[in-house]
Amino acid sequence: MKVYIAREASKLWRKVCVETSVELQLLAEKWKLLLTGLLFQYIHGLAARGVHYLHRPGPTLQDLGYMILPELGRERGYISESLFTIVFLSFVLWTFHPFVYHSKRFYTVLLWWRILAFLVASQLLRIITFYSTQLPGPNYHCREGSKLARLPPPESIAEVLLINFPHGVIYGCGDLIFSSHMIFTLVFVRTYHKYGSKRFVKLLAWVIAIIQSLLIVASRKHYTVDVVVAWYTVNLVVFFIDKKLPEMPDRSTGSQPMLPLNIKEKDGKPREENLKLLNGNSVDTADWRQRMQVNGTHGDDGNHVHSESAVNGVNR
Repeated sequence: MKVYIAREASKLWRKVCVETSVELQLLAEKWKLLLTGLLFQYIHGLAARGVHYLHRPGPTLQDLGYMILPELGRERGYISESLFTIVFLSFVLWTFHPFVYHSKRFYTVLLWWRILAFLVASQLLRIITFYSTQLPGPNYHCREGSKLARLPPPESIAEVLLINFPHGVIYGCGDLIFSSHMIFTLVFVRTYHKYGSKRFVKLLAWVIAIIQSLLIVASRKHYTVDVVVAWYTVNLVVFFIDKKLPEMPDRSTGSQPMLPLNIKEKDGKPREENLKLLNGNSVDTADWRQRMQVNGTHGDDGNHVHSESAVNGVNR
C-alpha cells in the first residue's frame, strides 16, 4: 500500500510540475492582458466608490420585484452574499483543476484571459450606466437617515484611491444599474456551461444564478431592473466577445498539449510520458490498462493526444 501511495504521489507531483510549466509559458505570453484585466477590477471599484459621493438618498422606488418577493430583512441579508461567495470560490477552484485532475478541457491561463475579457466589457458598460443616472439606493445603509447614505467630500486624493477597502466596497451606494454580483455570476455560469463537463452541474449553475437573482432583490440590495438588465447585457456581451476571441483548443478531444521544449526528462522519464501526464493519461501503461479492464472497458494510450498547432493557433 505504501509503495502504491508513493507511486501515485510521484505521478501527481510530476503531473503538477508539467502542467505548471505549460501554464507559465502561456502566462509569459498573456501576462499583459491578464494584468490589464486585474487592474480594471480596481478601476471598477474606484468608479463605484466615486459614484457614492454623488449618491443622494430618497424614497425607495416602486418595484415589481419588491411587491412579489418578501423582504429578507437586514438580519438575513447575508444569505445572498453567502451564496455568491460559494459560487465565486467554487468556480475559481474549478478553473485550476487541470493541475491535478486527469480530465482536462482547457488551459487555466487562457480560460482566465477570456473571463477577464468578459468581466471588463461588462463592467465598463456598468460604469457608464450607473454614472448616467443615480438612483436612490434601496439597501438599508443607503436609505434616508443612514449615516452611510452620503459621503462627505474627500479630504485627499489618497482617500479616493484607497476606496476605504473593504468597508467602502461593502457599504457602497449609487452603483445600481446593473448588478455587479450578477456580472460575476453569469460570466462564471456561462463559462462553466461551455467548458465544464458535468451536465448536472451546468443545470445546477443556472438554477443557482436564478436563485441569486431573487435573493439580491429580496435582500433589497438592488432594484429588479438592475438584475434584469444584467441578465440580458452580460449574456449578450459574453456571446459577442466569445465570437471575436480565438477559440481555445479542447484538450479532451485529442489535441496535443503545449509542452515546452525546455522541459527536461525527470527521473529518467521520456518526453512522451510528460505528454501523457499533461493529457491526463497514466504514465504506467500496464497499470492503466489493468484498471480499464477491471472497470470492464478497454482503452488506447493514444487518447487525448493534441497537436501543438491547435494550441499555437490560439496564440497567433
